[in-house]
This record gives sequence, C-alpha cells and structure tokens, in this order.
Amino acid sequence: MTKYKLEYIWLDGYKPVPNLRGKTQIKEFSSFPTLEQLPLWGFDGSSTMQAEGHSSDCVLKPVAVYPDAGRTNGVLVMCEVMMPDGVTPHASNARATILDDQDAWFGFEQEYFFYKDGRPLGFPEYGYPAPQGPYYTGVGFKNVGDVARKIVEEHLDLCLAAGINHEGINAEVAKGQWEFQVFGKGSRTAADQMWMARYLMLRLTEKYGIDIEFHCKPLGDTDWNGSGMHCNFSTKHMREVGGKEYFEKLMDAFKEARADHIAVYGPDNHMRLTGKHETASIDTFSWGIADRGASIRVPHSFANNGYKGYLEDRRPNSQGDPYQIASQVLKTISMVPTGAKAAA
Repeated sequence: MTKYKLEYIWLDGYKPVPNLRGKTQIKEFSSFPTLEQLPLWGFDGSSTMQAEGHSSDCVLKPVAVYPDAGRTNGVLVMCEVMMPDGVTPHASNARATILDDQDAWFGFEQEYFFYKDGRPLGFPEYGYPAPQGPYYTGVGFKNVGDVARKIVEEHLDLCLAAGINHEGINAEVAKGQWEFQVFGKGSRTAADQMWMARYLMLRLTEKYGIDIEFHCKPLGDTDWNGSGMHCNFSTKHMREVGGKEYFEKLMDAFKEARADHIAVYGPDNHMRLTGKHETASIDTFSWGIADRGASIRVPHSFANNGYKGYLEDRRPNSQGDPYQIASQVLKTISMVPTGAKAAA
C-alpha cells in the first residue's frame, strides 16, 4: 500500500470570478486511485463564500483525477461543491448544470500576465517598456526576460504529466503576457482541464514569487493589449456536414444571443472589447474569414472545406468560466436546425 497525497481542488463562491481552492488529505491505495475510490470530503464553506458560519458544512465531490508530477505520490482531484447531503449541487456549482456533449470539441486559448511588484513582469518601476511589437512569439532576454520561459516550460511539463491535453504555449503581444492552449472533447472535460491548468500555473509561480494576473485589461485604457480566452469550438455536425446555409443560420443565432454570451464571457469585458487591439466592440456582433477583429473568426480551412470544421469565438476573456462559456456556445448551437443542406 502507498500513501497518496490527494489535493482536492474546487471553485469557491466569490463573484464575479471564483477562486481556485485546494486542500490535501492522505489516503492509502494499492495503486494510483481511480475516481470511484475517492471519498467525499467536507470543508468550511463559511470561509469560501459558500455558507454561513452557523451552518458552514459543504461537501467536495470528486469528478476528475490527474497525476500530480509536482509531488511524490501526488494526485490532483477536481471537485464539485455539494450541499451537506453530498447529492444536491451547491448554488455556486456551475459544472453540475451546464450542457455537455461529448461530440462537441472545445479549445481554449488562455492569455494571462506575469506580475511582480505590482506590475507586469519586465515593466520598469515607472512608465512603460518599449511599445508592443517584438514581444509576441518573441525570443531573447529583452523580449521575454530571464524567468518567464522557465515557468511556462515547467507548467507545460506539469500539464502533460497530468494528462491534460495542453496544445501549446507562446509569448503574447504585451510585455510579460503569455498564452497556453487546452483542448478537450465535451464541455466538462475541456473546462475541467482548463481549470486544472490554471491551478497548476498558480501553484507553480508561488516558488518564483510571481503572481498570475488573469484580469482581461489589467493595464486599463492604454495602448497595451488585454487578455482573452478565445474559444474554438465544433460539433459533429459542424465537422462532418456543415455547409454555408447552416453556417449563416448559426451566425444569425450567435448574433441574436449576443447579450447572453457577453453575460458569461467574463467580467469587465467592456474594457477589452473596445474595437481596438484585435477585438470587436462589445455592443456588436460580426464574423469574418481570418478576421481577428471580428466576434467570430472563420478560419480559411473552414470556408475552403465547404464551411465545415471549427470556429473561433474571440469574445471570451481571460477570467471567463470555461464551464459557462462552453455551455452557452452549445445552447446557442442547439437553437439551429441541422437539416440545412451542406454546400456542394
């Protein structure tokens, strides 16, 4: 028997953006534990904005399990928050009620800033560094510094070791800004892995004395890019049938549901979706082939393949909840009949 360190991880009740929480228990197993072997575990919800002090019990229900390469015999346990009966989902538990379709594929592009001493990593104490331009996919000390790449590479290894479908990394447009991508089949699977990747990044940077800033526009109304979490999505019908008629009806549905999407695409998005810096205005909806300034970017591969494949919604921001984002995308897609003929 081996003693395993089980890190139970969940989302708290803070609004508008929940925080990741985690606590460890030690359990003995003959081999790496399966999800079915992991017990429910209680916690003090009054300390996480999920209960009152006079009735503070909440329960963690394991829903996904990953190896934790950051610890000897470590296990990462993604959890849903339940009421004391262990059966009823807590009001803050967005995962329990979202739409899910295993044939729907989601790819999230998580942008973020490294922060140290209250400013983006590499920014001088006063003023700004050289303007944007050389930082995106940049290389060299003057562009990426001496520690950021070390962190993102270590984070990549941790994610891959955990079985997270991490698909890539790159330095982003602003100094101190980076991105990683996660892909999953099914909204719950994709969102679970994105939240776990966020957790691993936050935990990793503790030892470097660096914070992660997920706010979508941390530098405010300046000539510096904000951070998004572009959502690439497809359904089986989009991949295998598609067609221009269906695509146009889908875009009509997205336009009609614009306000519903914006409501769950992350707080303060009005600061980022200004129509500047490769974004469409928050008050409009548009789509365009290879247009990075549109609400929905249509890849050339999609249009050239009879309007089949995946689309990219560029509006979700870096603080968005991937559970709610993916669910809203599916909800809008479900409004469009799939009987439209495919393009010849």
